[in-house]
Amino acid sequence: MIEEIRIRGVGVIDDATLELHSGFTVVTGETGAGKTMVLTGLDLVLGGKADAAVVRGDKAEVDARFVNSKPQVLSRVEQAGGELDDDAILIGRTVAREGRSRAFLGGRAVPVSVLAELSDELVAVHGQNDQRRLLAPSRQRAALDRFAGARIADLVTTYRASYERLREIEREIEQITSQARERSREADLLRAGIDEINGVAPIRGEWDELVAATARLSHAESLREVADRAHEYLRGSAESVTQTDALSLLDEARRALESQRIHDEELGRLADSLSEGIALITDIASELASYVASVESDPRSLEARQQRTAALNALTRRYAPTVDEVIDWFDQAQVRLAELETDDDRLVELSGEHLHVREQVATVAMSLSQARREAAVVFGQAVSEELTELAMPNAQVSVDFRHADHPEGLDVVIDGVRRRCAFGPSGIDEIEILLSPHHGAPARPISKGASGGELSRVMLAIEVVFAGTDPVPTLVFDEVDAGVGGRAAVEIGRRLSRLARSAQVLIVTHLPQVAAFADRHIVVEKADDGQITVSGVRVLNETERVTELARMLAGLSESASAAAHAQELLDVAAAERASDAKPAVVKASKKAKSAR
Repeated sequence: MIEEIRIRGVGVIDDATLELHSGFTVVTGETGAGKTMVLTGLDLVLGGKADAAVVRGDKAEVDARFVNSKPQVLSRVEQAGGELDDDAILIGRTVAREGRSRAFLGGRAVPVSVLAELSDELVAVHGQNDQRRLLAPSRQRAALDRFAGARIADLVTTYRASYERLREIEREIEQITSQARERSREADLLRAGIDEINGVAPIRGEWDELVAATARLSHAESLREVADRAHEYLRGSAESVTQTDALSLLDEARRALESQRIHDEELGRLADSLSEGIALITDIASELASYVASVESDPRSLEARQQRTAALNALTRRYAPTVDEVIDWFDQAQVRLAELETDDDRLVELSGEHLHVREQVATVAMSLSQARREAAVVFGQAVSEELTELAMPNAQVSVDFRHADHPEGLDVVIDGVRRRCAFGPSGIDEIEILLSPHHGAPARPISKGASGGELSRVMLAIEVVFAGTDPVPTLVFDEVDAGVGGRAAVEIGRRLSRLARSAQVLIVTHLPQVAAFADRHIVVEKADDGQITVSGVRVLNETERVTELARMLAGLSESASAAAHAQELLDVAAAERASDAKPAVVKASKKAKSAR
């Protein structure tokens, strides 16, 4: 529930704090005093749309403290990085004059959408705007589903999963059939590329080896000539008369040094170093001789390698920058070609699955429709009983089901008759809530069959029935009693008081008969110094409640007769609260459970 709300700079409210408790709290005040701004502030912390027009001064700020033990709510706070304050959830929202908004959860900045997600678990707001939305038949089906609870929720989940799979299959079939020409052209190009690469049969890593071999064959003569000359410089040749090669000269130098070793060991050390150098050069000369013998001039081999290089170059120009990447393209092309060539098989497979899933959707749609019809009976009875408590004893609420025929719809059996019905994400049902306000009156859509006062009572009855099946801990009603007076207003106050036994109830009202039943009365007051108008809120004591109710009754807070009437209302309400020990919407709750 809500423990506290602080509102700063919202509309005419400069700085106000509402400390709320469990039970029934009413907010009243003169027209224009700023009662709506209280709900505007609450809407902001619940992730509502930020409107710069309500910002007073530089920015508007709203902070709220919620006590909530729902695991999903606490888990969401932790996921957002927020912290709990003594098991309470702190939510904040600021709106700058230029419209920029920031949201906070547990002391951590979060997207506004996070607050909107949590709002469904924290507070249910029922106002005249919500009534107008509920008048739309498209929303009434969702409302009935919510009333029915887990039974229909499971069917809706199953139906939507099958429905989405059916649409996925249809989209894939459409894609395959509509792009047949493009797929055929793509397949031809892939086959041509695969055949060309297959003809060359490239091998990973062959390019570097091929380049090296081609370069060696292309320069065989010059390589042999250079190696032969180097060999002759080192070792000489058999035809040479004078020994001027490097090895001969080094050996002469070694012998000269060796001859004087006996006189100076340093020359002996140098002679040993020359011996090591002679050995190394001898090895090099041998390797050069072997290299000269290995270098062959093979024009045919060179031509073959050049042709291979040209073929690989052609592939890299068409398909990828390198030979290895050409091979990668080849592998991917084979996979893609296999996909394209199996499209016909895929169409056959999808057609079979489409038939199966369509039958599944039809089966679940019929089960869902039947469950809705059963829930609609319970719903109509529950709302009708609530209307009896709201001074409409002969009113009857029912739900009308319609099913539009469509040549491409689902084959279903409705009331024993096989039909082909249109269907959508929520099933085959189009529903509308009907009202017969008294005996003999035809049942008509609630938007057409009820006067202003009757409509408010019908909508309140519906909201009370919903509240009996809704786990949301706080219920907020924004003048849902508009257009109601007299005995009906007293009954509304009584029902809200009973409802407050199972949930925290907060209502903004102009009706003293409703306000009298509240456990806690908050008044919004405005002050005007001639230049600036500001509003504040305060909790009334018993004496002040009499004065406020008198103002609401007669417009004259000092009227003795109005004060007496106000005291009488408070006494009646107190007696009702003391004698009524039953929790709200007991009957509706029991019937809702049986509907599930």
